[in-house]
Amino acid sequence: MLIVTNATIANRGVLETRSLPKKFLGRVFLVPRGAGFGLWLRFVAEMQFLRYLLVLMPFLALPLISRDMALPVMQAPLVMVLLVAVIELRVLRLSKAARAGVVDPDSADRRLDTLAFRAHACLRRIAARHAIPEGELHLVIEQSELARIPPLTLVSVQTDRPEPRLMALDAEDRAALAGLFDAALTERDLLAVNHRSDTYIRAIAQESRAVSAHARLAAFLETKAAAS
Repeated sequence: MLIVTNATIANRGVLETRSLPKKFLGRVFLVPRGAGFGLWLRFVAEMQFLRYLLVLMPFLALPLISRDMALPVMQAPLVMVLLVAVIELRVLRLSKAARAGVVDPDSADRRLDTLAFRAHACLRRIAARHAIPEGELHLVIEQSELARIPPLTLVSVQTDRPEPRLMALDAEDRAALAGLFDAALTERDLLAVNHRSDTYIRAIAQESRAVSAHARLAAFLETKAAAS
């Protein structure tokens, strides 16, 4: 999971938005700060051009190995297209029938209820810590639709006040968001639900005015104690 905010993204210009929810995958390329090799490799896997290139690599290599293979390779564009289609549509993505069978409806509903419960708790904490008096906070969870490889999950907090924007989240905020997923609800669990519904971006809203005064006071005292 990558929490998308100013502190975690090097190319901050891609965080600007004019509408909510802001979508990233397939539209912009994020450059995460301090990412490990595994996360970088997963981001590279999202690049369609590189996936095509990898699939077609044998066709590019054969003419270099043997000149006799150059003409047959040049005459096989349909085979190349079919191979790319099989990899993209059958291997890296699930068919409609397969998507319907990855999780049963009751389990899907329970997972979404768990996610919503945790998301609202995170948003209330963030609204209290940042003393946000009004407006809606949106916890946006976006996942890659690619299957059979490790899931890629982007999490951000977006707001419509004073204009549509992604919130700047500090270490405490990010630590709270890290609790969205655990052994009881993993990223793969959510991805199975998203496969079933063919929905890969979810936005859960929390009205700031609904955050209790007790929660705001507790956040204030916690921040004051940390500062001292």
